[in-house]
Amino acid sequence: MKRLRLDQVWLLVSPGNPLKPKHGMASPQARLASARSIADGRRIIATAIEGHLHTRYTVDTLRTLRIRFPHVRFVWLMGADNLVQLPAWNEWLEIARHTVFAVLPRPTYNHRALAGQAAQRLRPARHPERQGPALAGFRAPAWVFLSAMQNSESATAIRARTHR
Repeated sequence: MKRLRLDQVWLLVSPGNPLKPKHGMASPQARLASARSIADGRRIIATAIEGHLHTRYTVDTLRTLRIRFPHVRFVWLMGADNLVQLPAWNEWLEIARHTVFAVLPRPTYNHRALAGQAAQRLRPARHPERQGPALAGFRAPAWVFLSAMQNSESATAIRARTHR
């Protein structure tokens, strides 16, 4: 948030990911509660807005958010694991054409992400990390890969530890 000079970060808790099996996935209520536990309600907002919008795909969610909030400059934050998977997403090039984004490193995914199809296809739109603070003002397509400390623990392992 600070490095990108964002006013807020919204933790969008999806009702479900079409690319992930439902088995083993925490319920939307449990995932929202987990997101709320790290949100402050002012600058970091945990929201289930995607369920309220009745959108299934990220491209539709982002399109609807831009319509509902026409004066907001959204920056989509995703992990390197999602950059690897991005070409499997519904209308992924449409997402990139209309949304600036920052990619956060994830252990074991970074090299694959930067060498993968999405990064290669979007290479002309990649900006150096030092331009991250200006990203919200860039016209899409635009993205940066941020360096950061990484936690190799999976979300599943974190949830298991939390429930113990």
